[in-house]
Amino acid sequence: MKKFAIALAAAGSLAAIATLPASADHHGADLPGQMDVSRVAAGTYQTDPAHTLVGWSVNHFGFNDYHGVFGDAEGTLVIDPANPQDARVSVSVPITSVAVPSEGLRNHLLRPGKDGGSPDFFGAEPAPATFESTAVTVYGDGTRAIVAGNLSMNGVTKPVTIEARFTGAGSNPMSQAETIGFHGTTTIMRSDFGIDYALPVVGDAVELTISAAFEKQ
Repeated sequence: MKKFAIALAAAGSLAAIATLPASADHHGADLPGQMDVSRVAAGTYQTDPAHTLVGWSVNHFGFNDYHGVFGDAEGTLVIDPANPQDARVSVSVPITSVAVPSEGLRNHLLRPGKDGGSPDFFGAEPAPATFESTAVTVYGDGTRAIVAGNLSMNGVTKPVTIEARFTGAGSNPMSQAETIGFHGTTTIMRSDFGIDYALPVVGDAVELTISAAFEKQ
């Protein structure tokens, strides 16, 4: 399990993309995206897979946290700013996109089970993880919401609640698409999804940090 301790700094830099604090000054007046809900147009949006990430963090032996990231997410968001509580989101994230600095660890995560047995983690041909929202509760100044839904991963479906916040809207200068962004956080127990390798010395609780961009269709 020493592989879990390799190159934390590089992995942390990937996960940091999804965990910028709300107070971070990255919404200057000259930027295309602004935290202005009046910029959000009603309609159907699709993920920008190149700029949508799901970071994860798990405790390693009680010494430190190890980070990784999933990418290439695909899905849709249907939203009407006049009725944000009726928003619906459906996203699929390929497990095979998992990125960690250690090639050996990545191979382990996607390694088939020995002699036809169950894999330690996801196996060689894992199905994508999917999230389907079931309810949205908007609170505060209207830029934050609790998104309830069902997460399916590793052949198991469990209810999950995501704390989400609106982070910007505007026209993407590269694609010219109207784009809206969100950050989200949640914690899952990996054993709930049949991933119990090295418990309890490698943590059961997995913190997920989501940085999502959606483009209007």
